[in-house]
Amino acid sequence: MKTSKKEFVAEAEDIIEAASISLLSLQGSFTPDALNSLFRAFHTMKGVSGLFGLNGITNLCHSLESLLDDIRFGRIELTDEAINFIFRNIDLLRRLISQTAGGMETDDTAVAVKEIESFRQMSKGSSGEVSLEDLGISHSILNVLSEYEEHRLKVNIRDRNGIYLVKSVFELASLESGLESLSASLKKIGDVIAILPSSEGVPDGSIGFTILFGSPSDTDAVKKTASAAGVEAIMPPKAHLSQPAEKLKDISLKSAATTVRVDIEKLDSILNTLAELTLTKDAVQRISRELAGTFGYTPLTMDAHRIGQTFQRKLGELKECILELRMVPFSQIFSRLSQVVRRYTRETGKDIEIEMFGGDTEIDKYIAEEIIDPLVHIVRNSIDHGIEAKEERISSGKKENGTVTIKAFTQGNNVVVTIHDDGAGINLEEVLKKAQKTNLVHEYETFKHKESINLIFLPGLSTKESVNEISGRGVGLDIARQKIVSLGGFIDVKTEVRKGTTFTITLPITLAIVKALIVGAAKERFAVPLTAISETFVIEPFKIQTIDAIEAVSLKGEMLPLIRLARVFHLKEEQNTEYFGVVVRAGERRFCFLVDEVKGRTEVVIKPLGGHLKNVFGISGAAEIGRHEVILVLDVESIVEEAFLSKMTGGR
Repeated sequence: MKTSKKEFVAEAEDIIEAASISLLSLQGSFTPDALNSLFRAFHTMKGVSGLFGLNGITNLCHSLESLLDDIRFGRIELTDEAINFIFRNIDLLRRLISQTAGGMETDDTAVAVKEIESFRQMSKGSSGEVSLEDLGISHSILNVLSEYEEHRLKVNIRDRNGIYLVKSVFELASLESGLESLSASLKKIGDVIAILPSSEGVPDGSIGFTILFGSPSDTDAVKKTASAAGVEAIMPPKAHLSQPAEKLKDISLKSAATTVRVDIEKLDSILNTLAELTLTKDAVQRISRELAGTFGYTPLTMDAHRIGQTFQRKLGELKECILELRMVPFSQIFSRLSQVVRRYTRETGKDIEIEMFGGDTEIDKYIAEEIIDPLVHIVRNSIDHGIEAKEERISSGKKENGTVTIKAFTQGNNVVVTIHDDGAGINLEEVLKKAQKTNLVHEYETFKHKESINLIFLPGLSTKESVNEISGRGVGLDIARQKIVSLGGFIDVKTEVRKGTTFTITLPITLAIVKALIVGAAKERFAVPLTAISETFVIEPFKIQTIDAIEAVSLKGEMLPLIRLARVFHLKEEQNTEYFGVVVRAGERRFCFLVDEVKGRTEVVIKPLGGHLKNVFGISGAAEIGRHEVILVLDVESIVEEAFLSKMTGGR
């Protein structure tokens, strides 16, 4: 993809996220600023896409602009139906942008444009016109109001707000800051309908303004907010049935990112260079040690040693800077998930609240993008399978609305994400019966509690009797687990009947640079990420036991299933008088890798395998160590998961 096209895709994604946030704000409570922000997002997208000749996106945004114009001017009411309709078109825009990014031909938008036009025609109707006659506002003011400003005035009258004229005078030097400050203060308690210049009673060297203002607050409150400005009450506020909803705070993805947009591929290129420099640093340190061994600690030897130490320190600082550049806050992921919850809440007809904690937690940009789909799968599962219908919740003594709670926090070199729903929990008996019925497990095989829970990750398993847009097709959780494992993470599930279910996902903060333990098996060397390792110990052959045809070894009173690394990759095993055990963890499961030797630990930059090698089981990538030696990096989670599922399904 050309650089210019990449810039369009990056900017378009920012615009779509801003539009989504504005629409979510409107769903919480209507504000003119949020509606105008949404309009500007589509207007900007129309202009940007037009520059690149993307006519389908341009036409769609133009139609959405017309729809929002109707809403802004009161010709169409902003209902839940209208919000849902706009959300669907935002999803279409996302797909079109994704197709553009992938170099594919974008879908035809002609049908979508016609649907928008049909929606506009069907939605137009009487908006409850309010007469402005005899309101007490000078005709000189009414005559200069734009169509939109006149509409906002009528809306405030219809909403029983007070109508005020706020008159202020500013010196030319302080005009911009003073007017901006006054407008910002007034917006906190109401709607700034129009700002009009005024010359009446204005001294020389100054300029006056009359602000037409609507607010549910009384005259005293408006005067207090307006400070030195004069306030004339045209129409006092009338009693409201309820207090207006608190205005949602604006959220901006751009405030969480750097001011300079950097392509992630450029950072990857820098990391590759860093890997080369690391090898150079190791060579400098090796040469200094050899000089010391040959000539002793001469001035030249000490100088080489100091250069090596400085090189190592500066490389460490450079590595930290690069990793910080790749980090993004989880709040970006949360904003997308909140859209998913609201959308599927409407489709299921359930009343569900979403709670999110840990938006400041940072994670690598690449992992953040890749983890979105698995999180969506799990949230959808919680909504459709987990949360019960309102009647069922009430009958079981629960509050009628369900809750999905999402938390993100750091734990060592990992980020942990938990998704909890207060639903019915997982019916493990039903899951087992379904797995047996679909021949995913043996009919008469028994499972422990933890093993039964993990049956939900078997491909093709679904306990949903009917298929809908959310679930029931037997896809989702297995794909989610595969993606999480491919990212070097693992997923764990806890469930309790009538109490709910918690999915816990553990991910590395970054895949760019990892600390690894170098091990040897059958004369081959591998790198095992330290984040997956609990401990290492020496194993004598006679200590290896076989239980139910599964090899295991006892460590501190715990029997650990044994995985011979040589057998995983079909290598010729060697007979040793002693082996090394590397205890690895995936979720709550612990296994022991049996290896011939442990070489030590180092930092490695993982590079993906290309071509036919990229899907090799048990390998997540390659790295260079020592004297430009290439070694394979183990995908610990996939090896453990395969061993666990093979044990659980009888070798299927």
